[in-house]
Amino acid sequence: MKLLGLSGSPAKKSSSRTLSAVDKALSFAKAYDETVHARSINIRDLDVQFCDGRDPALYGGDTKEVIDQITDADAIIFGTPVYRGSYTGILKNVFDIIPNNVLVGKPVGIVVTGSTQHHYLAIEHGIKPLLGFFHAHALPGGVYAHSNHYAENVLVNEDILERLDQLAKALVDFTKLIPADRNILVGASGPVIPWESLLKGSHSP
Repeated sequence: MKLLGLSGSPAKKSSSRTLSAVDKALSFAKAYDETVHARSINIRDLDVQFCDGRDPALYGGDTKEVIDQITDADAIIFGTPVYRGSYTGILKNVFDIIPNNVLVGKPVGIVVTGSTQHHYLAIEHGIKPLLGFFHAHALPGGVYAHSNHYAENVLVNEDILERLDQLAKALVDFTKLIPADRNILVGASGPVIPWESLLKGSHSP
């Protein structure tokens, strides 16, 4: 099982509390199931291009590497700090550059960090709707950690560590239950938008 942890923090790897929490969840997953091959990516440390509307297949370098890793993963843990009540622009750019179908039917865990408890609902009102657009399976329980849960950027709060362990185990177990044809369990497809006909229609008398 290929498990990818992706941190959308603007902090460098050495000082990112979000990446620390994501990595902790990955370590719990590997301890729970020895078949798990886990890797984490800190977007801040890569040269990921801004989305410019091109076909995702035309990106190269670090941008292509991120797209390929997300595509290849069986399950993903997305992590982000919360600024102004929402996920970071760094993470949003990742969602902008990936193909629309790359997360279809894919199990996803959510890890969010913030300076206080006030931003907890960013998981429910910000990130889960975005994952719903991609038809991913967002696990019901995300993990939110704030500054008081850390000591010098090291996650030390036992309750949060326990929740990360629960998230990791649930993600591993759920991924095993997903059929090979992941399109089976993703619900109804989105509406067909005939862009060309709409454009032509806008010039009709």
